[in-house]
Amino acid sequence: RRKLRTDVAAAFPNLSAEQLAEFIPNKDELNVIKIYTHKGEAVTVYMNNRNPILFEIEKALYPTVYTLWIYPDLLPAFSTWPPVLQKLAGGADLMLPGVVVPPSGFPQVERGTLCAVTLLGNRAPVAVALATMSTAEMLAAGMKGKGFAVLHTYMDHLWEYGDKSCPPTLAPLVTDPAEKENAEDEEEMEGKKPVSSFSADPVQHVDVGGLSLKEQNSCAVLMGKEELNEHGGVETAEDDNTEVQQDAEDSRTPQEQMDALFNQCFFHALKCKVKKSDLPLLTSTFLRSHMFSCCPAGQQLDIKKSSYKKFSKFLQHMQHQKVLQVKELNKGVESIVEVDWKHPDIKAFVVPEGFSSASAAQDSKSEDREQAYHAPEIIPLYGVSTKMIPLFQESGHKKGSILSSSEVRNIIINYVKANELVDETNKNFVKVNAILCDCLLDKSEQDEVSSLKWDDLLSRCLQRLQPLHQVTFFGQEPIVRKGNIEPIDITIAQRSSNKKVTIIKNLELYGLDPQSVATILQQRVQASATITPVPGTKDRVQVQIQGNQIHHLAKMLLEEYQLPRKYIQGLEKAPKLGRKK
Repeated sequence: RRKLRTDVAAAFPNLSAEQLAEFIPNKDELNVIKIYTHKGEAVTVYMNNRNPILFEIEKALYPTVYTLWIYPDLLPAFSTWPPVLQKLAGGADLMLPGVVVPPSGFPQVERGTLCAVTLLGNRAPVAVALATMSTAEMLAAGMKGKGFAVLHTYMDHLWEYGDKSCPPTLAPLVTDPAEKENAEDEEEMEGKKPVSSFSADPVQHVDVGGLSLKEQNSCAVLMGKEELNEHGGVETAEDDNTEVQQDAEDSRTPQEQMDALFNQCFFHALKCKVKKSDLPLLTSTFLRSHMFSCCPAGQQLDIKKSSYKKFSKFLQHMQHQKVLQVKELNKGVESIVEVDWKHPDIKAFVVPEGFSSASAAQDSKSEDREQAYHAPEIIPLYGVSTKMIPLFQESGHKKGSILSSSEVRNIIINYVKANELVDETNKNFVKVNAILCDCLLDKSEQDEVSSLKWDDLLSRCLQRLQPLHQVTFFGQEPIVRKGNIEPIDITIAQRSSNKKVTIIKNLELYGLDPQSVATILQQRVQASATITPVPGTKDRVQVQIQGNQIHHLAKMLLEEYQLPRKYIQGLEKAPKLGRKK
């Protein structure tokens, strides 16, 4: 704690001794957690009073928006227009055309200075960013180009670790002419309309220039027509209220509408589609087979258009709400393992009208839903191992660097050319220097082999790198796993009375739900199909179906699901068809 206080004092010299003692108290509980960005970078987060107050990336400390709301003048601040916040929260950097130039001029900053981003009319920061130009360079560039690399924003994943409060309303130190006009307009409106009591609370009412923000956790709902109804419509009829509410719904941004659609389909699927016996249920199957079928006609679920961007983040949010529990039963493959069907949100959810008959029809077409499956894209990758570091360090790679086969090939070719190792007498051969000898040759070969063919050189290099693979499921972010992907394994086993059964393993690795595959096979071949644990493993299951059903499996996996044959093992065990007379 003492070291942290020293580091904070060095990073933020504007803090007084009293503020520093208040910021990093001696007795209050201070927790440290580690989270990871979508790029896989580790971030250390310091929590105080259940809110993140600081985060650390590569030994540099940065304040969160919660901290900046208490110390708004901690960093030099730049203002932007309220609608820009949605873009920043979605992961965009702040471009200079979106920065408002105040009459008093910009604060003087250098390239790389840590800055706060505020919204016009409110001094409470909504983002933390690094300046990509100095103040002089911004003005010289005519306020064009990228001005700030955004690290953290209000409404992002880090903000969600706290109490999810909204920015307070802090009056600007210098009022801009544009803001004066807005204030005068507001005064005129106030003269005509009585003001409701709730707007006096600065935390509940965040005046950000008409920006539409709709958050579940008691955040402000700022929608023009709804506000007018709150302020002046005390004696309004019920019909008028309905119209205003409809207008408020229509005024939501496309991102807010997609968030609402995901919430609706999520609770609809849990309430009407998923049973306790279905668990554990693959998250990809839950989305594809259950949530998609709950989507109203004329609308389409698209996680990229929501504020979550990834389905895993949406499920994490629901897990924070304690609606369900998600676990990684197989490496890189998440499953829903528990659902709280007594949760107030599930119990309170009302199924939209017109879904009773439609859902019954869709339940009878589970096979059609399953055909929405998209085969994952699988790319072999290679990690730089300890032994291969000398060969790859010239190109700036270190142990654990992940490369594709084409990148490995280009690095080797460039290395050979840079060190002039191409055999002058026969350009199909490469001379072996000391580094190639240590990295690629066995001890028995080191005294005998002085050159290698290009193909042999590249194949030896790939063999000595750590095997990895990247799997990209439809509509989801790529997942990188160690080793080569295990194929779908199909075997025939003998049971009592000379009966045969077909056993299928590793379906989950390819985004296939074993229960769904078993149900479809059972319907097609009219034979008993069961799900059993894989012997010697934890939380892994296999499909077992009576008889040799490899012909039906081959048709399903190769033709319907479009899986490449190289990822299916055991198709050669199909029964031989008798000759037709």
